[in-house]
Amino acid sequence: MKRLLDLVASLVGLTLGSVILVPAMIAVWWQDKHSPFYIATRAARGGGTFRMVKLRSMRILADTTGVSSTAGDDPRITAVGRFVRKWKLDELTQLWNVLIGDMSLVGPRPQVVVDTTYYTGEEKELLSVRPGITDLASIVFSDEGEILRGAEDPDLKYNQVVRPWKSRLALLYVRQKPSVLLDIRIILLTLRTIASREDALVAASALVARLGGGEKLAQVAMRRWPLEPAPPPGATEIVSVVPGRV
Repeated sequence: MKRLLDLVASLVGLTLGSVILVPAMIAVWWQDKHSPFYIATRAARGGGTFRMVKLRSMRILADTTGVSSTAGDDPRITAVGRFVRKWKLDELTQLWNVLIGDMSLVGPRPQVVVDTTYYTGEEKELLSVRPGITDLASIVFSDEGEILRGAEDPDLKYNQVVRPWKSRLALLYVRQKPSVLLDIRIILLTLRTIASREDALVAASALVARLGGGEKLAQVAMRRWPLEPAPPPGATEIVSVVPGRV
């Protein structure tokens, strides 16, 4: 049933979304005369990799700078790219990956392969399911770029205040019994953020509590208080050095 939902929704989404995607593709190409697509290698379910299709929002070769996290003021983002990111058009193209079975509509967000090599034992559970376009973490941290804006080291700040809670929210979903109704609820919450992000966060917080996420995680999901640094799931210490960085 989950796969059937993915197939139907991705077909409908790509068909209807083409009205927006085609002009956006032309605009991305027009600004620098390079491909409007960015093909990103991401960690696949159970190991291995897949090629994720994204509408390009950064300048060419932006992925060679060694910085994985993207702040809202990242100079690598192009003028058109800011519009693409604001309206999540770079995620709409990922419906192609859902259609061919690399991804699901709902699941932990796809990760850069090198980042998954530094997962804790608990975080490796995130690779047991297909990565998704949206999940609870995507709703709660839809403003990730703004959280990292102005950070001296965006990757370090991400690992200290975003990753710990993002992984916990993703794990909460992964550990639930597969449910199409839960997936539909998360998809509707994702769409609800367009009308009112605050209302969507309140509903997401209530859902986290209902799924057994605990008081602290439900509080974080509400996003009414500053994010606190925390160890990643399965670790005892807050990250002090970006994994993999010498």
